[in-house]
Amino acid sequence: MIRVAAVGDIHMGPESQGTLRPSFETLPGCADVLLLAGDLTRHGTPEEAAIVAREIKDIGVPVVAVLGNHDHHDERPEEVAAILRDAGAHVLEGQAAVVSADGARIGVAGTKGFGGGFVGRCAGEFGEPLMKEFVRYTRRCADGLHGALKDLDERDCDVRIALTHFSPVPDTLAGEPLEIYPFLGSYLLAEAIDTGGADLAVHGHAHAGTEHGMTSGGVRVRNVAQPVIGQAFHVYHLPGRHD
Repeated sequence: MIRVAAVGDIHMGPESQGTLRPSFETLPGCADVLLLAGDLTRHGTPEEAAIVAREIKDIGVPVVAVLGNHDHHDERPEEVAAILRDAGAHVLEGQAAVVSADGARIGVAGTKGFGGGFVGRCAGEFGEPLMKEFVRYTRRCADGLHGALKDLDERDCDVRIALTHFSPVPDTLAGEPLEIYPFLGSYLLAEAIDTGGADLAVHGHAHAGTEHGMTSGGVRVRNVAQPVIGQAFHVYHLPGRHD
């Protein structure tokens, strides 16, 4: 079995430095990879990114991350991503990474994603230019995720995981106010996951949501926002091709 540790929405700032490091240092004994599902900082500053970097550097397992909306707030996401990469993390946006553990190849396709809502209650690419761009941005994120998953299909992976910040399904938003669902995710991400192919989808963002969900195509979805899972990370077990 392949062991996937995941957490999102850790929202680290100066006073939280060192709080996750002791837990992360236990990962080699219980997980093969750590996935970070965005909102790693509070305001997206390089100083906060450096705190996250110290938490994840040299923890003994590969780290794969996407950024969240908080990580964009200071309008320096490239700097945030560069700091995390310097600490050894794979930071994805419409890209894929393959990491190895005990001979298994774990493929991760990632995007932050964006809002727009879900089938029957979703935004459309119609009307004012700003509304069109809102939906087009979500579509670009979903297209990047789909392309990354298809790329993994050609890279001989034992498992393929879709990593996003925004949710691909409404299931894992249960507990959040219905009025804000359109700002928490988009069905376009689920379409990308189902057509691109994945064994698991992991996201964050919905602090008051629910852990378990599923796409219409049968892909398991897990909301790993830290307020939802209530711990430093949660570990999911996936069968590899040879299990």
